[in-house]
Amino acid sequence: MVENEGLKREIGTWGLVANSVNIIIGAGIFILPVLVAERLGTGSILAYVICGLLMLMIMLCFVEVGSKITITGGAYSYIENAFGRFSGFLTTTIFIFGAAIMANAAVANGLADTLSYFLPVFRKLWIRIIFFAIVFGGLGYFNVRGLSKAMAIVKFNTIAKMVPLLMIVICGWFFIRTENLNFTFGNSIKDIGEVSLILLFAFVGAETALNVSGEIKKPEKTIPKGIIISVLLVVVIYLLVQVVVQAILGETITEHRDAPLAATARIMFGSAGALIVVIGAGFSMFGNISGMVLNMPRILFAAARDRVLPSKTLARIHPVFRTPWVAIVTYSALGFIFASIGEFKQLAMLSSASYLIIYLGVVFSVIKFRLTGNREPGLYRIPGGYIIPVITAVAIIWVLSNLPVNELTAMGIFILLISAVYQVVILTGRRKQNS
Repeated sequence: MVENEGLKREIGTWGLVANSVNIIIGAGIFILPVLVAERLGTGSILAYVICGLLMLMIMLCFVEVGSKITITGGAYSYIENAFGRFSGFLTTTIFIFGAAIMANAAVANGLADTLSYFLPVFRKLWIRIIFFAIVFGGLGYFNVRGLSKAMAIVKFNTIAKMVPLLMIVICGWFFIRTENLNFTFGNSIKDIGEVSLILLFAFVGAETALNVSGEIKKPEKTIPKGIIISVLLVVVIYLLVQVVVQAILGETITEHRDAPLAATARIMFGSAGALIVVIGAGFSMFGNISGMVLNMPRILFAAARDRVLPSKTLARIHPVFRTPWVAIVTYSALGFIFASIGEFKQLAMLSSASYLIIYLGVVFSVIKFRLTGNREPGLYRIPGGYIIPVITAVAIIWVLSNLPVNELTAMGIFILLISAVYQVVILTGRRKQNS
């Protein structure tokens, strides 16, 4: 169903690929190699393969439903079209308050960890809290002041993050120690499941590129090719980074929790190499945070404006700068709070779990549309019938089952609370209509 929203369709296959890769490759890959190796040892490569296959299957589901629902909105539009307004509300709320804010807080901690490689003072909690206040306070301030100022910050582009990664991947093969390439896969299913939940943090984001579905040329053809190519490229880059880092650092990888890629670059090129990686990681992480602080408050604003969220205050516009200042301040404040009380691993796990819940909704959307709709000619359809959607749903549920009990309980309570809020809003709205 290709709908005309008045938007110009200009994005082709490689434009979609560039957008997706830029979104996916963020903070995670600069931090995660050591967390994965710490738990799985030389078998870490297996977790990357599993996560890559899972993300590929998830994206195939996004591609199928995305070629059918081509209006702007991504996962929100898919799930709302399939299951109604309440499901759309859950998707929006989980995405904003679960996935996005937790991801921002995790990336902020990752940025502080990376900076501590050269500046050990960043290991002190009070310094980190001041740093988080400056980051989120500063970004919130510039966003309130105006979109043009915020966009100037966001233009820390893909090159800044790709240079250190490509430097390690291409040049690292001349520095590897062959004795560290003896990979074994004797880890338990539980170990792999828990690590996959953390590692998925580095893979999420490709679906965000589909938020501009209303501006993609020939979406029924461009979306499948663009998303599949994007995921495969990222999987290859991540696998190569993990192999090179682990092959160079060996058993000492666990001694470099803050910045494993910087430690690898130091062995390769000395302090200059480590500095390049730290700068590249800093640009990547700060760019990720600034982009989210720019975009996500606008979703909060729109949701409040459309009464998807109950608070009208979030829809207030600044009288001078004409920006959604309450939504910006609220989002920035929440990012600061969670960054200050959490750590990268915990926050990344919660963010991944939130994303997986949304992904599960999209997978169920594919199954729902297949059961209730007629097959439209020319639209992409995953081969193999229901096999891939069903396997994907089971795999997501399995990964989610590895969430620690406390986090799983908190996630359940959060969903129950926002569901109750939704019902109150609906009842209040009906009473106003009847009065």
